Amino acid sequence: MPDFEPEPEPVFEASKPDPFDFEPEPVPAPKVSERIRAAVEEEATERLVSSRTVESVGQNFQLLAQTVLSQNARTLEDLVQEMLRPMLKSWLDDNLPLMVERLVRVEIERVARGR
Repeated sequence: MPDFEPEPEPVFEASKPDPFDFEPEPVPAPKVSERIRAAVEEEATERLVSSRTVESVGQNFQLLAQTVLSQNARTLEDLVQEMLRPMLKSWLDDNLPLMVERLVRVEIERVARGR
């Protein structure tokens, strides 16, 4: 029988990179100025009215608000006070006499025991 010599193991060079072993390069984030410009452009294209119209409408609403407040100077606080007043009156009518009676009784008992 003939003697066969085993073939030597192939030598792999570690210096060669594996073509399938790589990480994709990260996509660089857009610069802040580019993001701002893109946002402004997007907002400008989405508006239904011009900035001149927006300004005009805003001024008219301010005029309306000033007119309403000058002619009718009622504030939110005034409205809440007006709404709460009847409820507070009702609660006091129902509860105050009993509270006063109970507290006066307790005070009379305390003074009577103290002598």
